[in-house]
Formats: sequence, structure tokens, C-alpha cells
Amino acid sequence: MAGGKLAKAQELDAILLSLNGDFSDIVAYPPAPFGGIIAIQLHNHPEVIPSLMKRLLDFCSSNPEQEFYRGKLFIVEPHRIRIRR
Repeated sequence: MAGGKLAKAQELDAILLSLNGDFSDIVAYPPAPFGGIIAIQLHNHPEVIPSLMKRLLDFCSSNPEQEFYRGKLFIVEPHRIRIRR
């Protein structure tokens, strides 16, 4: 199922935004051929959603061009956003 969502995002040339922790595995889902993967990491703590979403929205506002995300994995946590290639 996870691979199907990524394939659909690739078909649409879209950035995949997911709560599925599987997508943060760069070995299983290398981001190079995709429009970008944003993996939101809640770690079973829904109380972090407001701060996490603010961080993500601020980050996306600062980086509005889709090409910035292409071929990269963004792991969004309440206290940081890690970028992997």
C-alpha cells in the first residue's frame, strides 16, 4: 500500500506528505526519483501536532518552489526538519 501512494505521487509529479513512518526509511524508499517525500514523525504523540504543523508550514512558506523538494526526504519532527538525499 505504501508503495502505491508513492507511485501515485510520482505519477502526479507531486510531493508525498505522509504520516506513514515507512517513508522515512531512505533505504526502502530512496527519494532520488521522486518529487519529494515529507514524512511527519508523531511517534504516538498527537499533542505535538500543532507545533509540528507550524514548523512544517513555516518551512514550506520559506521554500515555496517544488524543485527544492525534488529528490529529497524531509523528516518533520516537532523540534527540527531533517533533509536527506
